Amino acid sequence: MILIGLTGSIGMGKSTTAGMFREAGVPVYDADAAVHDLYDTGGAAVAPVGQAFPGVVKNGRVDREALRQAVLGDPEALKRLNAIVHPLVGRDRLGFFQTAEAQGAELVVLDIPLLFETGGHANVDAVVVASAPAQMQRERVLARPGMTPDRLDAILAQQLADADKRARAHFVVDTSRGLQPAREQVIEIIATMRDPQRRPPSSRNPG
Repeated sequence: MILIGLTGSIGMGKSTTAGMFREAGVPVYDADAAVHDLYDTGGAAVAPVGQAFPGVVKNGRVDREALRQAVLGDPEALKRLNAIVHPLVGRDRLGFFQTAEAQGAELVVLDIPLLFETGGHANVDAVVVASAPAQMQRERVLARPGMTPDRLDAILAQQLADADKRARAHFVVDTSRGLQPAREQVIEIIATMRDPQRRPPSSRNPG
């Protein structure tokens, strides 16, 4: 089974691009959704995160904004959080792989916002980056409720620069030209990855 890593900075259209892969029949694992479930009532991350970061669990679930404030600008705190969450996500992702394989999937997409930052690019065969001009990115993100320029800048400071992501990607989906052009790019990526003659050499580390 071929693993495609999908990533992109905030506001670059990654989630929309993931939806296009789903529309084309490719199973997509949404890491953010998995984390959301882990943080929700009854989620496996609630107790350990609450113990590591007192005050972030409210009404039985992890308050993501409170947690964001607890780790923002603190690399050690972020490292502690990742040490809790990443193994749990890994187990959830394994279940996704088993289901996809049982259904005969040839390709799967792993939608992971911090793919490069967490080293996940070494575990996939190819990387797709959703991208758009910086000004369009800012306009998209600042239109979201509760978003401010300072908060956006803080988020971007934790993410690899878009230019670096594009330079390291096998494929770039330009989301600035509208839905149909982006959809056509996705279809072409799928066709390329299914064709052994056109598929780029895998970047996945052995083992």
